[in-house]
Amino acid sequence: MTNNKTAALNNNIQMPVIGLGTYTLLGAECERCVTEAIEAGYKLIDTAQMYNNEKTVGNAIKHFDRKELFITTKLYYPSASYSGAKAGIEKSLNNLQTDYIDLLLIHEPYRESQEMYRAMEEGVKEGKIRAIGISNFNKQMYLDFIKSCRIIPAVNQVECHVFYRQEELQRTLEEHGTHMQAWSPFACARNNSFKNPVLTEIGEKHGKTTAQVGLKYLVQNGVSVIPKTSKTERLKENLNIFDFSLDDNDIQKIKTLNSSKSLFGWY
Repeated sequence: MTNNKTAALNNNIQMPVIGLGTYTLLGAECERCVTEAIEAGYKLIDTAQMYNNEKTVGNAIKHFDRKELFITTKLYYPSASYSGAKAGIEKSLNNLQTDYIDLLLIHEPYRESQEMYRAMEEGVKEGKIRAIGISNFNKQMYLDFIKSCRIIPAVNQVECHVFYRQEELQRTLEEHGTHMQAWSPFACARNNSFKNPVLTEIGEKHGKTTAQVGLKYLVQNGVSVIPKTSKTERLKENLNIFDFSLDDNDIQKIKTLNSSKSLFGWY
């Protein structure tokens, strides 16, 4: 299990457990990064309407075999209604220059999330979307939300890293068939994460970097990750986490880093 490169979603679609996050990547830099990532072996590319880079991602992915890729995007507040979500789906399809979206998420909890989701459920039936889910929903929001869902969210994409593990949320999601995915799995370098002594020590033991240890910790515990980087060598480094496993001693040491507090104020 620890070295599986995909996770089975609740509709049996296989989603890569590591992908490229594209938040803050724009223009030529974004197109270069997405292109280099796919050439390096990435299958999953994560974007969002809020990032203002869907068109650029679309320009990059059109040069590759679409069936080999897993594209995630997200609807945000301009699409916060049933009709807005219907229009938002078409907008993302056009921006990404694709006939279907592999995973479509509601970017954050909105008062209109349920009617947005109804439009997304229809998108699945119409073959425009393969899987749907949510992002930044805490435990209670999630439990309230699924009461009205015809399709249980395949994914909840949330803040998750060594300093904020969210194990209770993960257990709740898994009980109902939802997979947890971590945005910003390096905590945006907060808490000096790339030089953390615990991660450094474990990295030296396995011949890996602190970043690779941090990613492996999440993936080995059933959380998929979408690290962002614009550096070619980091793209390859982040993908190279499937040739080692953390032992119980490593896991216990990393657990001591968990503060159980958000570093971004989402919760």
